[in-house]
Amino acid sequence: MSCLFQPLTLRELTLPNRIAVSPMCQYSAHEGMANDWHLVHLGTYAAGGAGLIISEATAVLPEGRISPQDLGIWSDDHIAPLARITRFIRSQGAVAGIQLAHAGRKASCYRPWSGSGAVPLDQGGWTVVGPSELAFADNYPQPQALDAAGLAAIPQAFADAARRALAAGFQVAEVHAAHGYLLHQFLSPLSNHRIDGYGGRFENRIRLLLETVEAVRGVWPDGLPLLVRVSATDWVEGGWSADETVALAARLKHLGVDMLDVSSGGSALAPQIPVGPGYQVDFAARVRREAGLTSGAVGMITDAAQAEAILAQGRADLVLLGRQLLRDPYWPLHAAASLGLPAAWPAQYLRAAPQGSTARATADYAQG
Repeated sequence: MSCLFQPLTLRELTLPNRIAVSPMCQYSAHEGMANDWHLVHLGTYAAGGAGLIISEATAVLPEGRISPQDLGIWSDDHIAPLARITRFIRSQGAVAGIQLAHAGRKASCYRPWSGSGAVPLDQGGWTVVGPSELAFADNYPQPQALDAAGLAAIPQAFADAARRALAAGFQVAEVHAAHGYLLHQFLSPLSNHRIDGYGGRFENRIRLLLETVEAVRGVWPDGLPLLVRVSATDWVEGGWSADETVALAARLKHLGVDMLDVSSGGSALAPQIPVGPGYQVDFAARVRREAGLTSGAVGMITDAAQAEAILAQGRADLVLLGRQLLRDPYWPLHAAASLGLPAAWPAQYLRAAPQGSTARATADYAQG
């Protein structure tokens, strides 16, 4: 029996398999609005057999966008375009998830193919915020340190975004606390130099994330799962550590988080990272083993046998793929074939399926 194609139940929701689409920014929205690109991008993964499709980092406030072209969910106007996407994902038998995000000091920057560093105010940029007045790099915006009112607004913005996400038809919510964005900025001593109740010792640095999770869990239905993405380590001496991640995971489990999506890095400009196949999986394994929290592994997982082994060895409960799915959106279908398993090909594509594959019962999208 394949572990990769076993269902995974989180609360009252069951994913059809253990393959998830990792959030990947597309930098293709206008005023935060989802459009045809997002429908095709995310919808293809649903047709391709992934069990869980998580949207790109979706800004809970306009100033929380990484770039002016980021997806957003700070307004009720964003609900309808997103609902169009979730309807299609669900029609293919997959589950739609959304990553709720705030970029903090790494906001107001050019999208990768348009430049680098800060977008000037007169070209559509904006004033950014963070835990401290420390820019990520010389060409990044200089942030303003959040005051008491600004701190209180963050959990509320995430909670309001979660309500909209539910209205848009998402069944999984993920709080983004990784990759050097706002909530990770508070976790890491590299970016958090505060001397108040939100800085210094571990309990203070995790405070804003815990408050945000509590706010989101308070509005997210009890029957639906809540995920948190973290960077397990900054890969820099004196930064956020794997030991702190395990301690944080235990606290998040107590607050009703159902899975930790375990990545790494993002707080330091040029850390020395030992990149290689599955190089972050051990962090997910520690969270699962030491904190007793369901975990997702991500990072250079490219091969079906590799993904199967991660799950079979109990090192994670879910694998999340990013770049490999950009290369091959139908990776789950091909993975099933390589493992000698039947795969649920869409009925419209069944003529191209290997012998023994099956069509989705829900694939007749033309009728609903």
